[in-house]
Amino acid sequence: MKEKIQQVLEIEKKARELQERAARDAQEIPVKAEHEAQELIARAKAEAEEEARKIIAAAQSADVSRGISAEAADKSSQFDALAKKNFDQAVAYVLERVIGKA
Repeated sequence: MKEKIQQVLEIEKKARELQERAARDAQEIPVKAEHEAQELIARAKAEAEEEARKIIAAAQSADVSRGISAEAADKSSQFDALAKKNFDQAVAYVLERVIGKA
C-alpha cells in the first residue's frame, strides 16, 4: 500500500513538473514569436531598402546614360555641321587651286 502511495506521489510530482514546464513554455512562445517576427520585419526592411537602392542606382545610371547620349548626339551634330562647312571650303579651295593652275 505504501508503495502505491509513493507511486501516486511520484506520478503527481511528474505531472506537476510537466504542467509547470508547459506553463513556462506557453509564456515563452509569444515572446519568441514576437522576437522572430521582429527579426523577419528587420530582414524584410533591409532587403527592401537594398532593392530600393539598386532601383535608384539603375534609374540614376539610366539618367546619366541618357544625358551622355544626348550630349554625344549634340556634339555629333556640331561635328557634322562643322564638317559640312569645312567640306564646302575645302572644295572651293581645291577648285580654286585646280582652276588657278590649269
